[in-house]
Amino acid sequence: QVQLVESGGGLVQTGGSLRLSCAASGSAFSIIAMGWDRQAPGKQRELVAVIRSGGDTMYADSVKGRFTISRDNAKNTVYLQMNNLKPEDTAVYYCNARSVDSHDAVVDSWGQGTQVTVSS
Repeated sequence: QVQLVESGGGLVQTGGSLRLSCAASGSAFSIIAMGWDRQAPGKQRELVAVIRSGGDTMYADSVKGRFTISRDNAKNTVYLQMNNLKPEDTAVYYCNARSVDSHDAVVDSWGQGTQVTVSS
């Protein structure tokens, strides 16, 4: 099983930057992809960015060109660099990891979430 701990959220003004971190532990060797989702008040959770074990990435259209996802495999940590933040980026951001267990079953794990608030 994979445990995820996020950090780096906070309050920032429009146009500012934040970097989120997510450290994985437990069966981190079995992770095949990591990413970030977010959920704003009254809205559905949405995918923000994903990075697969091979290094390829995917972003939501709303964050392309502003957010960058990266991964330090040695530290089992994934980062989300968020630049040019907008009020509509305000949400709780959740780290997630997809791994494969000993029975080759796919397992999704989630962090506890970290609040990002962008003031106008």
